[in-house]
Amino acid sequence: MGKLDVSMLRYLTSEDIRVLTGIEMGMRNHELVPSALAASLANLNHGGVHKLLRELCKHRLLTYERGKKFDGYRLTNSGYDYLALNSLCKREVIEGFGNQIGVGKESNIYLVVDKEGKELCLKLHRLGRVCFRKVTEKRDYHKHRKSASWLYLSRISATKEFAYMKALYRRKFPVPKPIDYNRHCVVMEFVKGHLLNHIMDLENVERLYDKLMNIIVRLGNSGVIHGDFNEFNIILTDKEEPIIIDFPQMVSTEHPDAEIFFNRDVTCIKNFFKKRFRYESELYPKFSDLQRTDSLDAETLCSGFTKQMAKDLSEYDSRDKDSDEESDGQPFEEDENHQKVEMPNETISCESYTSTDAIFQFLHTSNNKQLENTNIVQKTKHIQENVESENYISTDADISIPCDNWSNPSDISDRFDEFSITSATTIHPDDIKKRVKQQGRNKKRHAQRAKCVAKGEASAVTRSRRENMDNIKSSVGIWEF
Repeated sequence: MGKLDVSMLRYLTSEDIRVLTGIEMGMRNHELVPSALAASLANLNHGGVHKLLRELCKHRLLTYERGKKFDGYRLTNSGYDYLALNSLCKREVIEGFGNQIGVGKESNIYLVVDKEGKELCLKLHRLGRVCFRKVTEKRDYHKHRKSASWLYLSRISATKEFAYMKALYRRKFPVPKPIDYNRHCVVMEFVKGHLLNHIMDLENVERLYDKLMNIIVRLGNSGVIHGDFNEFNIILTDKEEPIIIDFPQMVSTEHPDAEIFFNRDVTCIKNFFKKRFRYESELYPKFSDLQRTDSLDAETLCSGFTKQMAKDLSEYDSRDKDSDEESDGQPFEEDENHQKVEMPNETISCESYTSTDAIFQFLHTSNNKQLENTNIVQKTKHIQENVESENYISTDADISIPCDNWSNPSDISDRFDEFSITSATTIHPDDIKKRVKQQGRNKKRHAQRAKCVAKGEASAVTRSRRENMDNIKSSVGIWEF
């Protein structure tokens, strides 16, 4: 079962759950929750809460830490898992818990069953690992916040993935069926198959390549880009049908780096098929080939589709509704001569027409506004490429040194120094020494902090008593006459 042991979940009482929920509520505004605040949020007697907190810390569902100014309790990953699993069990979504079947850089995958005995897949988001801590650079979860806890960021990641999966499944994309979610847990359909990275041979390589490229194009036409479309996020069934997973990093086609993400997805599939199956095709989609047919990014508020764009879209939509009401509520369309032609109500509703047309009209105008910025970026890239080509360092195979005009070996060595290529680092040795010393100082600092970590609330009381005794001893001389 990996590092998650759910055997104690059956022994947790309702009071334990209330205490854990109180700590969770207190962590919205506090990094460390004092025991008095936890007691008031849990709505239990003060003395009883202390005993519960001690027992929960013993089983590592809570941890007591010493802050800069205050001491308090903090919810651990296991405690957050227990809260989510308890809610899913009350909803009768899951009935049993199985083994761990997968590990990712930001999630753990477990096998669960419902009350009917059907196998489901449970994904626990685990943001904050060493391999994935640059969330501010790779995600827009923080938005206007300067900092946030990893538990809260994991919750946002799970919420986004469930929303993307639900919207994609409704549009009949090859994705697992979403069941339910709570906090940082997402329950989905269990897909029987193997990761594409584990597949060594295929019956029809061209067919699978075409399907994957068509999925990338369909996503782009719907207004979203997967962002991590590779062999590790594709499950292949026994019939060689691809199922796409892992959606928290999806971005809108209106994102400033949308073309970079799209080309990266296409390149990942091309390189994998070339290395694994020795299949290379000259046909592959380009970002300029996309034609928007849906507004999935606007529906899910995907990254890149900003609030200002949604606000402008709503204003444009409201103006269209007002104009339609003035025209007696009859929908219309334009013919080849750009003349408005009335349509019967049975064909299309006024509300659906104005909403989709407003989205396409707004996105078209926003693309025109960003055209100048994209041209500037392309010019900058072109200048950088020229500079790199001018400062190009040739390799050994490109060097041709004439030997006829050299009279002695010393001349040969002097001339060869001009073309010698070094693989030494460009970092100055003094900078390397400073970095190594800084790493050593950081290790000592972390070791000292680890020694100062409080084990419980009793240590805080003892520490305050010692400080009072020291103050009394230091102030004795004031009262002497």
